[in-house]
Amino acid sequence: MLTGSNLSKTYPSGKALDNVTIHIAPGQICGLLGRNGAGKSTLFKILCGLVKPDTGEVIINSQRPKPIGGIIERPGLYNYLNAFDNLKIFAGIQGAPADAASINQVLVKVGLPLTRKDPVRNFSLGMKQRLGIAIALLNNPECLVLDEPFSGLDPIGVTSLVQLIVNLAAKENIAILLSSHLMSEISKCCHFLYVIDQGRIVNSGITNQLISRHIRTFSITANQLATAKTLQNYEVKYGINDAKVTCDAKDIPALLQNLLNEGIKVTACTPELTLEELIKTPAV
Repeated sequence: MLTGSNLSKTYPSGKALDNVTIHIAPGQICGLLGRNGAGKSTLFKILCGLVKPDTGEVIINSQRPKPIGGIIERPGLYNYLNAFDNLKIFAGIQGAPADAASINQVLVKVGLPLTRKDPVRNFSLGMKQRLGIAIALLNNPECLVLDEPFSGLDPIGVTSLVQLIVNLAAKENIAILLSSHLMSEISKCCHFLYVIDQGRIVNSGITNQLISRHIRTFSITANQLATAKTLQNYEVKYGINDAKVTCDAKDIPALLQNLLNEGIKVTACTPELTLEELIKTPAV
């Protein structure tokens, strides 16, 4: 379990955190959403013990050798060494088992091939992220914090990393906190979301409930949407093959049925939610 209570931090440039409280239970994945500069990295550094807060405290109830592991910003790797040797060095630094069997076990856990013997400078960004997580997992931490783990990854890399994070929480019973400024990525794997803006938690809730309460835009994909009479009753922005419709979620079933009655076959209807909506409209 990881708890940060009433955390505040001020730098000469201004206040980075203002009375922030978060809680992550074992096996739970929590997302921290916020714009660049909202305070995410400062919070992560405080949780990992790299920065001391001005006020508040961090509590980690742990019986494991390492209470918390994490990646802040980018993984710090030895790019001229291979993955195995990187892990061996960090295992020695952390006092973790550094024998071949233990290191190979961690590599397998994060989905890295044991056959790669070339320097990690040749690795894709996704593989480097996995190696960073492997280093964070040395000594079996109780909690894991990942700062912008999906940044720069392609869709396949994001999907693969999401599955890894879900498996770690479920199978290792690790409390995981990860940050992003992208809704689509973080909402796929998180049980609970915190929204941070200008150093304050401005919104929070169970992921599905929080998102559904704030959805007001739906992307509808179909042919001939520009001619649909049904859509004349709504605020609509037309694309080439889709239309973004502003309405309440409860109106969607009738809207789709009316489009079908007009002979327009909808192939997709996707709810859309932006970070800005969660920031400006706190949950009730």
